[in-house]
Amino acid sequence: MYMNCRVGQSKLSGTILCPPNKSYTHRAIFLASLVNGKSLIKNVLLSRDTNATIEICQRFGAEVQQAANNIKVKGIDKFEDGDLEVDASNSGTTIRIAAAIAALRNGKTVLTGDESLKKRPMKPLLDALEALGAKCSSNDGRPPLTVTGKMRGGDVTIPGNVSSQFVSALLIAAPLTEKGMTLNISSDLVSKPYLDATISTMKKFGVDVQVLTQYKKYKIEPQQYMHATLTVPSDFSSVALLLSAATLVGRNLTVKVSLSDLTQGDEAIIDILGKLGVDVSLNNNAIKVKAPDRLLGGKFDLSNTPDLLPPLAILALKSAFPIELYNVRHARFKETDRIAILARELQKMGVGVKEKEDGLILSPPKEPKGAALNSEGDHRLFMAFCIAAMYVGDCTVSDAGSVDVSYPGFVSDMDRVGAIIKLE
Repeated sequence: MYMNCRVGQSKLSGTILCPPNKSYTHRAIFLASLVNGKSLIKNVLLSRDTNATIEICQRFGAEVQQAANNIKVKGIDKFEDGDLEVDASNSGTTIRIAAAIAALRNGKTVLTGDESLKKRPMKPLLDALEALGAKCSSNDGRPPLTVTGKMRGGDVTIPGNVSSQFVSALLIAAPLTEKGMTLNISSDLVSKPYLDATISTMKKFGVDVQVLTQYKKYKIEPQQYMHATLTVPSDFSSVALLLSAATLVGRNLTVKVSLSDLTQGDEAIIDILGKLGVDVSLNNNAIKVKAPDRLLGGKFDLSNTPDLLPPLAILALKSAFPIELYNVRHARFKETDRIAILARELQKMGVGVKEKEDGLILSPPKEPKGAALNSEGDHRLFMAFCIAAMYVGDCTVSDAGSVDVSYPGFVSDMDRVGAIIKLE
């Protein structure tokens, strides 16, 4: 397996088709698996993370058939009793939603993952599942987890300041509990658009979520998921990385996207680029950018869009003024501590960095310089560092295999549009 990429100064031109959305793929597969019937999900992202979701749903009893980038799902008629062990690989979304679904079945479910996943917080979700009637244990609030059902439902309170995935997991399981669920969020919710994505996808599968107070209180009556046909849109977390590449090193780069009524918080990248002085145009599902020689800088609140941290941070390389990214402390609890790693690695390239608890203040380098960049196995950092390296030149970037998590074709796509990028 290739470990590193060597990247030289590059200019990109041509067309890239953005991969499908990872978050909606996860949600659609889980929800289709909870339907007593057959559903069709079109334009799915097939990656390490979403394959983990497919495999866990099959372990729970769903039948999944793949044809090109569409999948047919025959949902679970009835959960089998007894003990079960499942592996979520690197995917936080997968293990959190699967833990809540595990609480719907009679019996013990052990949920584990790779070394990165074993560092990710789970305690707020486990406490909530216990309050709803399940029994849970963990490694000091982190995976491996044991969930023993069956939870009954009822009233529950969960903090929202660590991850919206805890709330999404409870919402997805809620309609299949005996009592339904009234869900109270006790602190300011981060990544709000991801909760909206969960509710929108549940609606596509026929379940109604009553919004009592938005981002604070939700009620879900006992009800059944209905079969559906759903098309997954392009992933704006990946679009953001591609647009940062177009901004830094694009000569005439077009990013093709498929859009839908399923909204995404990371669409905010277009407005943010505009504030940085980049002209972004969208015509016939094709996005192009026209970037100035130097970006304007600015301050950007990423509370709702933590995945925009890597693609925006690297734009400091081309900025005339500092770029401040704040209200994104929850990025420290992703696959890695993204704030700390971006701070450490961008300094190697000459960027002036002030690391804060909730973000970064980044000043443009006097003279950018090549470096050996360590992405620590984090797919979004790997891609961001490769793009930064295309601007600076003479870099290596570690952990090339990590892109299998969300964008398996990243290196080949970059190579095809002119990047000087070589696996080694």
